[in-house]
Amino acid sequence: MTPSTTASRPIGVFDSGIGGLTVVRALLHHLPHENVVYFGDTARVPYGPKSAQVVREYAAQDTDILLRYNVKAIIIACNTVSAVALDVVQKRAKVPIMGVILPGAEAAVKSTSRKRIGVIGTQGTIKSDAYTHAIRQLDPSIRVFSKACPLFVPLAEEGWTSHKATELIAKEYLFPLTLEKIDTLVLGCTHYPLLRDVIGDVLHHHVTLIDSGEATALAVKKLLEETGLRNTSTQKPRLQFFVSDVPDKFMEIGERFLGQKLGRVQRVSFEIGGAP
Repeated sequence: MTPSTTASRPIGVFDSGIGGLTVVRALLHHLPHENVVYFGDTARVPYGPKSAQVVREYAAQDTDILLRYNVKAIIIACNTVSAVALDVVQKRAKVPIMGVILPGAEAAVKSTSRKRIGVIGTQGTIKSDAYTHAIRQLDPSIRVFSKACPLFVPLAEEGWTSHKATELIAKEYLFPLTLEKIDTLVLGCTHYPLLRDVIGDVLHHHVTLIDSGEATALAVKKLLEETGLRNTSTQKPRLQFFVSDVPDKFMEIGERFLGQKLGRVQRVSFEIGGAP
């Protein structure tokens, strides 16, 4: 296989559901000619409250689905999987793998001036302490303050991005972090960028918001350039979307996350024996 043929292969992206489309959105912004295959495990969403072992099993099966489409790299667009199952994906797929934790942590460390960083995410992501470990590995002097914000996910999917209820919930969630005088906040869930405005308003825009998906897209761009895998074609990219359940619902909500029409969404089935 020639380098140009390899470079034209798609980037695989998977998530527990719809939220990972915000990562695809950032990816298309920074790499507008890359072909993308996306898989959302909508039959088993959410991953956040599930045990680490179950998430690891799901991650193995999600990876296998993307490998069916001859992907040249895989982005784990799920913070929970990135936190507890990155090694599962790395062992299963012999292509470059990128999670969302390390790029988000690196962006936060570059941003902070007072060395006080907040992290919000699902219960699984926060319980794992993955962002705290990643940030403190980069700079042990930084203090990290974490908060699980599980209600942000259904609010984002409902489209309540500027609803009064969302503002009240955001105030309740974020108040403890304001007391810690953070200057940077990691949006440690791919749903949260849709609530960026209300989060910024609650924090009075005194805090820099880090979109881990945006940071990941930039990291992937650098990775593809360094490995010679960037697609040099100027043709319109081929985008393929697969889910494990209810394509119609995915299309309805997903276009809001992606910022454009999805086109065809197909349901795929897992093969038996997807243990890591």
